Order: sequence, then structure tokens, then C-alpha cells
Amino acid sequence: MRIVVTGATGNIGSAVVRRLRADGTHDLVGLARRLPTGEDGVTWHSVDLSTDACHDTLVEAFTGADAVVHLAWGFQPSHDLTYLAELGIGGTRRVLQAISETGVPHLVHMSSVGAYSPKHDDRPVDESWPTEGVPTSRYSRHKSAAERLLDQHEASGAGTTVTRLRPGIVGQRAAGSALLRYGVPALVPARALGLLPVLPMDRGLVIPMVHTDDVAEAIATVLRQRAAGAFNLSAPTPVTSQVIADALGARLVHVPSQVVRGVMSAAWHARLQQVDTGWLDMGFALPTLDTTRARVELGWAPTKDGPAVFEEVVAGMKHASAGRTPVLRPRSVPGALLDAVRRGPVAVRRRP
Repeated sequence: MRIVVTGATGNIGSAVVRRLRADGTHDLVGLARRLPTGEDGVTWHSVDLSTDACHDTLVEAFTGADAVVHLAWGFQPSHDLTYLAELGIGGTRRVLQAISETGVPHLVHMSSVGAYSPKHDDRPVDESWPTEGVPTSRYSRHKSAAERLLDQHEASGAGTTVTRLRPGIVGQRAAGSALLRYGVPALVPARALGLLPVLPMDRGLVIPMVHTDDVAEAIATVLRQRAAGAFNLSAPTPVTSQVIADALGARLVHVPSQVVRGVMSAAWHARLQQVDTGWLDMGFALPTLDTTRARVELGWAPTKDGPAVFEEVVAGMKHASAGRTPVLRPRSVPGALLDAVRRGPVAVRRRP
């Protein structure tokens, strides 16, 4: 198959390219803003989905494709909401427009647990749960808005088979450096994560997680079967506050989420850290996931449970683990400080 992957150099995209390349039977096309070097077996196109100028490149890449796997999304700069909306929502709209023009028969869209509406209780939800998002989380609102664009595309009668994957938080060791850049101030070295004596956090936090390689395997299966509809993807055991504390080697100290939110908000507004409070709100609002449909219809089963995935992610952050793509490049304090001087802090960074 000729398969085009947007966001092909990111956390999920790099794993998807690796998994599909292993089959040895696909013609792979990778789209990314910053292209890797030494990635054989993939035809690369540089494209910025946040602007309409990407249209001609998308049409060129999509022409003759059997499927498009749309993974591209943005997490930073967290203070530039316009850019994040243009990349996430606008980028999805631009991908759908190019798919309509070129007649691509299959779209695999990377949605998220973040698209779901807040939970009513602690029971896992299946794919019928409403996807209206968490109002105070921009990431959640944007994922929900992208789902509405998919609804419109399907209702238009375009004839595209649309698959929506809704994973929990997706992690792997190689994303360690990227997560440090996105979530830890430039002055903080990676090894400091192992020096945290206490973790002040509400003990009620429960987060579904899944390993990046397990998501890539689900995508490979969906492409092979041309499976339609929505599929939840999550490891069987969620991550709790205690799991987070244990992985960090810290003692959990219960602090109500609203108190944590206040401190987090003040630090974000003061540009002391780059993670906005919407992520905290989403963590406490979103449900855990019932993955029965993926297991039955795709034959999918995760290879790692949630705590194991989180422990791997933390180990990757402590060692500043990296991949071979620009998104997953190594992170160090001197390098992060140099980037901050040249391009500004991550949360407000000017994009090259």
C-alpha cells in the first residue's frame, strides 16, 4: 500500500513509520515540518499544516495514496493558542480537504481520550461516550473540534473510510527528551527528576496510558483491515497518583486538585513552567477506556500495562532519552538555554 503519514517524526509517528517499514511491502510517504536525515525507505515532504500554503504539498503527497494516517498535532507553545488551533483543528481541515480532492479511500485519524466529555463515575467508557471534550482544556477542545470535522466529512458522502483512534496518554522511552522540552523548565536537568522528595498531588488522579509501539501496531492492523469507526486504545491498568509518585521515587502528599491548579496556573502565567492547567483539568475529568472493540474487532492487545509505560517514560526523561528525528532530538540544559536565548521560551517560542 501507498501510505502517507502526517506528523511522521513525532512520538507516535516515528513508531508508526518504524512499524510499517518493518513490513517491507509499503510505499511510505512521511510529512513533517522538520525532516529527519538517514531515514531510508520513506519519501519525505516538508509541510506546515498550520497554514493554507500546505495545500499543494498535501495534494501532491496524497495523490495515488491508499491511506492517510493523520497524526500531526501541537503541544507547544502553550501561550500561542492561535497557532495550536491552526495546527490541530486547521491542520485536520486541510488534510480532509486534500483527501476530498484526491479521493484517498482511507483516513486513520489520531484522536484521543482527550476528545471525550467528562466522566460521570469511575467506570470505563466505550466509543459511544460523547466527544464534546473538557471545556477548560484547550487540547481537549481542539481534539473534540477535530472530531466534528470528521463528522462533517463523513456526512458529505465523500466515500472515505474514516477510522478514529482514541488512545490514552501515549508514551515511550525515546520521547524522554521531547517531554523534558515540553514540560520541564530549561534550567532543570534531567537527573533532577530522581531527586524529588515529595509529590504534592490529589490522590484521585487516574489516567489511561498506552505504549507508543502498541498504538503503532493498532494502526498497522487498521490499515490492513481498513477498519472503520472509533477504537479506544489503552493499557489494562491506569496510572494513578501513587504510581506517579513511585516512578519518581517520591512520597505522595495529598493536596486537593484545586490547590495544585492554583499554583500551576500562577507558574504558567509567570512563564516559570510551560504546561497549562488544562492538562490537569483533563486528567481529573476524563474517563478511563473500555477497549473491548479494539480487542475483538482488531485482535489488538497491549504489550505493557499503564504503570509499566509510565515507568518507561520517567526513565526516558531521567536519562534524556531521544530518537533519531528532530522532534525526538536529545535535550540538555545548555542546549535548552541556548534555544531559549535564540528563539524564546518553549511556551512562547518563535517557530523557524
